[in-house]
Amino acid sequence: MAFCNSCGATLSDGAQFCNKCGATTGSPSSAASAGSPTLPPPGASKTGGGGSALKIVLIIVGVVVLLGVLAVASVGFFAYRIAKHAKVSRDKVTVETPFGTVETNKDPKQVAKDLGVDIYPGVTLQTDGSASTTFGGIHTVAANFESDDSVDKVCAFYKSKFPNAMSTSATQDHCTIVSNSPPNMVTINIQSHGEGSKLQITNVLTKGTSPN
Repeated sequence: MAFCNSCGATLSDGAQFCNKCGATTGSPSSAASAGSPTLPPPGASKTGGGGSALKIVLIIVGVVVLLGVLAVASVGFFAYRIAKHAKVSRDKVTVETPFGTVETNKDPKQVAKDLGVDIYPGVTLQTDGSASTTFGGIHTVAANFESDDSVDKVCAFYKSKFPNAMSTSATQDHCTIVSNSPPNMVTINIQSHGEGSKLQITNVLTKGTSPN
């Protein structure tokens, strides 16, 4: 049997307060109840963390989508600028870009003039791969030709044109001549093609100079 510490009244088992004076009895059940921390409902912290993670994922996805839209818009604008500055005529296509000019020409005389290299007699200009480009301070002209003559005949012709070539290599089916005479660097590749041969001539020169 328990008694109230304040007034001495008899207390019932498990009572937390005195029925007479209202004082706290100090029973173990009362102390345990008073000292127990209040816990959050189960799953409360998990719910908050999940919401934050979802927001981060949505932000990342939004940024990626925005960057994709900007990239597509930039490519479209760049293509529009190129198309706007493209000039097409019967024998020539010229495209001006922010980085330089690209030009293709089907006129053999104009190609020979731009190339600045003697053309082997009787060759046929191949428009595929023939172009003139200007990027920065470098101007490059390339042209492809076909000849009915053999590799050794065409190679002998160009050896006579470039007697001081930096490099010359020749076999029965292939011949390469490289001449580096600033501001020009000429490369001539000749290879066997059926009964005749194919020629690829490239002239790289500094902008502001004219072909030799």
